[in-house]
Amino acid sequence: MMPPSAVEPADLLDLKLLPAWVKEPVQTQTSARDQGAAESDRPRAYQRPKQDRERKLKPPGRHGPPRRVRDRPGKPAQDRDGQDRHKVSRMIALPVAVRFLPRPAVFENVVAQIKENAVAYSLFALARSFLEKPERYEVRLTAASESPLYQLGENGAVSFDREFLERRAFQLAHEDFYKIETTLAEPIKGNFSNVARCRLSGTLLGPTNHHNYQPQLRGLYEQRFSRRMSFADYQRQIEIVTDPALVEQWKEQTRRIVTYTTIREETAATFNSAVEAEQHFRQNYLPGLMRSLPKVTITGAHSRHLPDRALHQAIEDAWTRQTRSPSNVMQELAGQFREGGLHIFRHRRGILFVTSIRPRAFVHDQAGVSPSVNAILETLTATPGTTRKELAEKVLVDLVNEEAERAKLALASNMHWLIREGYVIEFNDGSLDLPRGKAKPHQPVEAAVSAANDSSTTSAKNEEEFVSSTESRPTEEAEIGGP
Repeated sequence: MMPPSAVEPADLLDLKLLPAWVKEPVQTQTSARDQGAAESDRPRAYQRPKQDRERKLKPPGRHGPPRRVRDRPGKPAQDRDGQDRHKVSRMIALPVAVRFLPRPAVFENVVAQIKENAVAYSLFALARSFLEKPERYEVRLTAASESPLYQLGENGAVSFDREFLERRAFQLAHEDFYKIETTLAEPIKGNFSNVARCRLSGTLLGPTNHHNYQPQLRGLYEQRFSRRMSFADYQRQIEIVTDPALVEQWKEQTRRIVTYTTIREETAATFNSAVEAEQHFRQNYLPGLMRSLPKVTITGAHSRHLPDRALHQAIEDAWTRQTRSPSNVMQELAGQFREGGLHIFRHRRGILFVTSIRPRAFVHDQAGVSPSVNAILETLTATPGTTRKELAEKVLVDLVNEEAERAKLALASNMHWLIREGYVIEFNDGSLDLPRGKAKPHQPVEAAVSAANDSSTTSAKNEEEFVSSTESRPTEEAEIGGP
């Protein structure tokens, strides 16, 4: 069972580190899901063809079984027989819709950051950033009416297979119901010449005639291999080893006595084996745990460790598609951003952005605008994407001493006003541009700059009157998916 956890500061999204939208790659790497997270045994969507893997495992001239290939990020581990240990058979697609949602605490932090400044952020880049870490998103699973989902408790494992979930229930939820203690007993007595060992996991099960052999064999099968093979097939994976060191290792293991004590009952009961504890669990707790649901929302971290491999793979495939084209996540973010009082608009090349200020085209007669403001607008019209530094170099020319200082202050003041009013857009990469609007005749940039420099000593009174007369003009906000 995995209850919701608090958001760690490292899992929050720092918008200062958001990539510049003009530099976004066309495709993303599927390994982004593993950034900042622990290594997972989640199977990958795309693997090298099997014949290529076998050629690598069996180079020319090599005899005997191929060695096991070491696990590497992005590559599934393989056993001696060359088969993928985590391979999931491609069966009929599960009747489930997978949707990724921003985690509320992380989303609220992002909204607060956007409202703190007047910068516009790419919705595309934000959507990808939410998907980078499982701690930043939640996964909503919606099942078809004829195939409900099953869940253990409110925050437990999820599966389409009720029987599978019931078989694994004790393993998945025992820590929520029992206190587990381990003690060391006296060394086991008796002479043993061999022990049984699982080839697949390396687990020592003890002599086949030992009283605890069958329960351990069955328990290991149910916990780790029941979804891969039948019990009869698994029994063929058991080997008998006679190495004295392994016999001594098994003897040392048997000294560890694990007890299970109930923690939800007035009178605690203690069980000396996992088998006894599981019987108690199935009789007293399991019936009230199983839930049948049409939809369920789980944390991103939880989605990485679902025991149901088919459902696990369905979420992985959906995540891979969304990291390449996060349209659903963008739609979810756009709706929640609007509810939070932010504005979504479409800019050049149809890219969507979010900002705390409503962008609006400058529609006033430029004859009533100060030359300094007019120079800024003309420069950005001629050279969109200009940075503040580049703008200053183009507007503030042939000025010296006090005149230059006054012009710099006027430029900073005018830029602050134009951005806050939505007449100029400043993007998170530092570039500046004008909102989309109908083109209007305008004087050359050189003439506008010259007029701005000649008026550097103009009184601020006229400027303030102009600001007060325009700051409340409403404009329409471009909708996501609109023109």
